[in-house]
Amino acid sequence: MTKGEQSGRETRSFLMCVREVARLLGVEDADSMEPHDRHARRLAGAVRKPLLERAHLPEELFAPLMAAAVYDPDPSFCRWFVEPAVYAFGRRRVRTALVGCMETGTDAERAGAVRAWYCAYVPLYADRSPAYGPDGVRDSALDESEDIEDAWLETSMRVFAETTDLRMSQRVLLNLPTSRAAYPPHLRTLLEGTCASARVHPDEHIRRWAAAADRDAA
Repeated sequence: MTKGEQSGRETRSFLMCVREVARLLGVEDADSMEPHDRHARRLAGAVRKPLLERAHLPEELFAPLMAAAVYDPDPSFCRWFVEPAVYAFGRRRVRTALVGCMETGTDAERAGAVRAWYCAYVPLYADRSPAYGPDGVRDSALDESEDIEDAWLETSMRVFAETTDLRMSQRVLLNLPTSRAAYPPHLRTLLEGTCASARVHPDEHIRRWAAAADRDAA
């Protein structure tokens, strides 16, 4: 499959995901002759407001929301799906789903999970969405995810060790912290192995990541 064919396939997948979100929200998806990418982006804009305006989102919407976030090719816009999912379902559940995508997804899905993971750090405000919590009070258990962050670090390092695709190596590694303090003790051995591989990697960006990690350890 050529790069153009792969891009077209991913765009069609994104459009399908957004259409499912729109269907579940009751947002009209008019027939259009416009290209798939423009159609998907227009429809994404149409669902953005109702996603944040509702105090509750149905359980059946979670998977399509996460799929749309992962398949959205633009890191500037995938927040439109991640943010309402975090408000309505909690940061913990969203991050857990992204770890699962990183573990078992295709390379395209893993790349999307990296983009969405960054968006999952979105700050939460009581006046941003009524899904924040009743009377402006939110259950802290919805967002406790330190252990899930550790799982993300571990999964990302294992993907880096296994992949033979340069772009995937860059995506998963260059988004990881270079500070050893960010890694729990049980991941330090895996981290050292990751650093060792990165030091001798043919890609200069990956070697720079390793150099930054080494400076932190000095």
